[in-house]
Amino acid sequence: MANVKRRCFTQATLEGIAKILGDTSNGLTGSEIQYLLQQSQIDDVDSQNTKWKRLYSAFANYQNTHQCSNKILYFIQLALSPAKFVNNEYEFTEKRNAINQQLAFIGYQLNETGKFSEIIQAKTISEAQQKAENLKTKLENRNAHLALFKYCKAELLTNNYFHAVFEANKGLFDRIRDLSLYNEDGNKLIEYVFSNTPILIINNFQSKSEIDEHKGFCNLLKGLCGMFRNPEAHEPKISWNITEQDALEILAMISYCHRRLDNAQKIR
Repeated sequence: MANVKRRCFTQATLEGIAKILGDTSNGLTGSEIQYLLQQSQIDDVDSQNTKWKRLYSAFANYQNTHQCSNKILYFIQLALSPAKFVNNEYEFTEKRNAINQQLAFIGYQLNETGKFSEIIQAKTISEAQQKAENLKTKLENRNAHLALFKYCKAELLTNNYFHAVFEANKGLFDRIRDLSLYNEDGNKLIEYVFSNTPILIINNFQSKSEIDEHKGFCNLLKGLCGMFRNPEAHEPKISWNITEQDALEILAMISYCHRRLDNAQKIR
């Protein structure tokens, strides 16, 4: 990419990239920023500022001077080299997805090998989000149970977090009904299927620890039921704000329940 002047970032996208790379919790350290700026031949013009502002100042100064984004793209390539994330593929995917939402505005994306490729330049935020990995892909990267996608594929693809979780939760209880052949709902279903004389068991249900584990699983199901169940089927869905992180964590619990059901035995 060095032989061609690459398109400049807008102020907003340049700031977005700086905030991702300079994040206080999982971004670059101060010494890493210093080293990568040197490697990229970008002047460190604001070294005493906070990490993201330091990066933004360096990037903006370079871009204003050279009227291109070449060295900034090289910095990103160095910072997100796949070799740095050999033991943390999930973090690499998360950061690459976030960076790609910003890169989409100048028509580039960073692929899994750490190389750039050109794409159709995004014009709006929604287009950028479509180009980046969506919630469905993030679940796939976590090896979520396939049953999640069967029950809430449409919701996941639109990043509708509440309804994705709501439908996945409904799907979990649909599966319990299918496995147990007991056509009830809510706590009544859970109590009957996983009671002291259960229809389904998730282990041998012999030792005290196995029985305690079974009871714990039953209580986990009750908790999931209580979060989303409507009093009457004809009532509209109750909705509240669920962030992407909340959705991923709740869906991970639902995925775990499905995995335990994979080995469930029907004993009566």
